Amino acid sequence: SHIMSEYARMTDTERDQIDQDAQIFMRTCADSIHQLRTEAHKGVQSAQVKEHRTAVLDFIEDYLKRVCKLYSEQRAIRVKRVIDKKRL
Repeated sequence: SHIMSEYARMTDTERDQIDQDAQIFMRTCADSIHQLRTEAHKGVQSAQVKEHRTAVLDFIEDYLKRVCKLYSEQRAIRVKRVIDKKRL
């Protein structure tokens, strides 16, 4: 109930800005992970350290993908609501 009242107070412009900021943030995170991945093995001699870094980066990348999927699902709900309102 409280969440819905807060949702109703937000303007479409505010929602659009949040969507734009979220997309920029997710793109920045993906770029940072890619950059870390290319630099992770420079100067490292140990195979164990390389494996560890690869596993950590895989985990972070997977987490980002799950967050992006959740964001996309929530945005799809919002778009559907807007379309439904226009139909009425």
